[in-house]
Amino acid sequence: MYYIYNMQIPKGKKIYFASDNHLGAPTREASLPREKKFVAWLDEIKEDAAVIFLLGDLFDFWMEYKKVVPRGFTRTLGKLAEISDSGIPIHYFVGNHDLWMNGYFEEELGIPVYHKPKEFIFNNKHFFVGHGDGLGPGDKGYKRMKKVFTNPFFKWLFRWLHPDLGVRLAQYMSVKNKLISGDDDAKFLGEENEWLVHYCKRKLQDKHREFFVFGHRHLPMEIALNENSKYINLGDWIQYYTYGVFDGENLELKEY
Repeated sequence: MYYIYNMQIPKGKKIYFASDNHLGAPTREASLPREKKFVAWLDEIKEDAAVIFLLGDLFDFWMEYKKVVPRGFTRTLGKLAEISDSGIPIHYFVGNHDLWMNGYFEEELGIPVYHKPKEFIFNNKHFFVGHGDGLGPGDKGYKRMKKVFTNPFFKWLFRWLHPDLGVRLAQYMSVKNKLISGDDDAKFLGEENEWLVHYCKRKLQDKHREFFVFGHRHLPMEIALNENSKYINLGDWIQYYTYGVFDGENLELKEY
């Protein structure tokens, strides 16, 4: 298995995880206080962060044209650039609301972007990390929809729309109609019905991992998979303002 990282965390340093900010929803103006709060958090954790993970849906919609990206979010992008330039690695996993990333983060911010879960080792502990959408049993409707949204021909057609029209249309779909994800993401289904729990347990049959870390569900959750393995869902920065922090030994959720 290829690991992106296999490192010992320096003494006094930590690893941070956050997900599901949905900046721009329901409007850019309404999300601005949440954006400022998130930037303040980034400003604080940069003092002791060894690595930062952002697990998707930072924006409620993100679409990269060849020469155009969505307007706004200057505070967030600027802070991420500052932290990346300082030498602190940031890893970004696309979510179901920002599936259409295509080089901007890598080229402008120096942040690698992943479209599938990846594995990392920190202090000899194995982490399985991803956004979490489309994994595990069920959710067949979304899985079919994701195939459409990620289809190269569909993306090619969409890019022929003028950006003003394309972005407005996509924002309407994302915020108003909830075609890509809905309010059900924020409801606890019961441990026996949580499809990411089923997915993690299946992955454990292949090999051991101490921590499975996902977003997408919008609920802060810590569920023991067995005596030595835990599933963490990071919650969101809409209602809970929760994040994960690994101190070199334990991974826990905290509220900002």
